[in-house]
Amino acid sequence: MGMKTGEDFDDFVRERSAVLLRTAYAMVGDHGHAEDLLQTALLRTARRWAAARDAPEAYARRVLVNLCRDRVRWLRRRPRESLLAEGAEPSGVVDELAEQVGQRRFVIQALMRLPAGQRHVVVLRFLEDLSVAETADLLGISQGTVKSYTSRALSALRVTLNDLAAASGCGAPEVFHAY
Repeated sequence: MGMKTGEDFDDFVRERSAVLLRTAYAMVGDHGHAEDLLQTALLRTARRWAAARDAPEAYARRVLVNLCRDRVRWLRRRPRESLLAEGAEPSGVVDELAEQVGQRRFVIQALMRLPAGQRHVVVLRFLEDLSVAETADLLGISQGTVKSYTSRALSALRVTLNDLAAASGCGAPEVFHAY
């Protein structure tokens, strides 16, 4: 049974998949898993293209959020993995691009330390720039819960980012000082 999506679906994938991948990565903290989740979300969106056509990004984002939540539940039931070689840092001169990558790494590390619900709220509110109401609707929680999670998450992120920056001898990422 073939899917009939057409050129409009192909255009949607070309134009919006990078944004959706960024969202998935911020939610799961692993590029490979984010790509897998995005691929599954796009496949499910394609299967239901007739229903998703009017608002494909919102539809795909909802599928992606649900897949991320399912992944969190699945990971809780799994034994923890450990790295073979921790702390291996690349040597060499740190230029501006490497510093930006390091700051992103700090932010992702800090996000991964948040409870999943708080992490999802922060990603949707600040990375996806959704309103409190849109975030609440997408996650199926109240607006008050979104506000509460946001407040707790931002407080925890400030502490974690400062701790990570102090441990590495760098300053906290500039992007976070504004919040």
